[in-house]
Amino acid sequence: MNGDEVQRDLQGSSNSVSGATKSSFATALDVAGDVFLRFLKAEWSAPLISLVLLVICFSLVSEAFRRLENFYNIGLQAPIIAVIAVGQTLIITAGGIDLSVGSVLAFASVNAAWLLNKGYSPHLGLLVAVLTGCFCGLINGSLVVFGRLPPFIATLGMMGIARGLAHLISGGVSIYIPQSWFWGISSQKILFMPMPFLIAILVALGGHITLAYTRLGRHLYAVGGSYEAARLSGVPVKLVLLIAFVLCGLCTGIASVIEASRVTVGSPMSGIMYELHAIAACVIGGASLSGGRGTIIGTIAGALLMAVLRNGCDALNLRYEYQQIVIGIAVIIAVLYDRWRHERTR
Repeated sequence: MNGDEVQRDLQGSSNSVSGATKSSFATALDVAGDVFLRFLKAEWSAPLISLVLLVICFSLVSEAFRRLENFYNIGLQAPIIAVIAVGQTLIITAGGIDLSVGSVLAFASVNAAWLLNKGYSPHLGLLVAVLTGCFCGLINGSLVVFGRLPPFIATLGMMGIARGLAHLISGGVSIYIPQSWFWGISSQKILFMPMPFLIAILVALGGHITLAYTRLGRHLYAVGGSYEAARLSGVPVKLVLLIAFVLCGLCTGIASVIEASRVTVGSPMSGIMYELHAIAACVIGGASLSGGRGTIIGTIAGALLMAVLRNGCDALNLRYEYQQIVIGIAVIIAVLYDRWRHERTR
């Protein structure tokens, strides 16, 4: 083989390598583009992008907002609504709604505080709070499934009952919780993160797995999409709805423990408007009030977005009345967007 042939072989090899490199690069770009398009089409992409943009905007205009301790405060404020919203997402996905979560949270926290104030074990107080939430969820589900009441009416009634029982047990005043490890639920850190934030992550992870990877999750979507079609397809619609309400009650009970630990009292006035904030987080996160659509990732993004919005307004010294107006406008825009998207996909 002479020198010219060797040079041609080397040049051919170089061209082959260059061609393979270009082909691999093009394939990588195609894959990245496909992933990006799927991200944009996801129901939770809009609230997630909005959350990032909101954080950037507040960070640019407020020095107080971009401080590290402020993000820690957001990690303390967001988990309660986020945990409730996870349970609310399960019900909304199935075509229902729960308006009683705020009152049930107050009822559960008062029960726990009463026991702790009487000297009972914090373990018992925690268990009673969670079981109170589950029991109220079971009653709500039973009224809807067996009493055939609309979820709106059943949970509206529970809203009044739970709030009234909270006032009756507490005598209309806050019940002090003596110092114990119960306080640490909201004040301790694990891996530099507030424990309530980690609890919210675990609850969200459980909700995401349930909704996205289990038979129950598929049944929730089916029932929310069409109750009658799901029933004719063999889905145990009554059991599915009952479980959804109990799981929502479970999430509310967990949130009541975080709330009681954070304020160190059980107050009959706690949880006011929490149901609306949780529903707003779900809708902003892409859940449809018509049922059949919703994700836990979107709900958590919606809950964080609302927490950041409220915190940013505080950092800008915006009065509480104006904060409520801003949040109300955000909810209306989210619902209008949901209706527009629903009509577009029909």
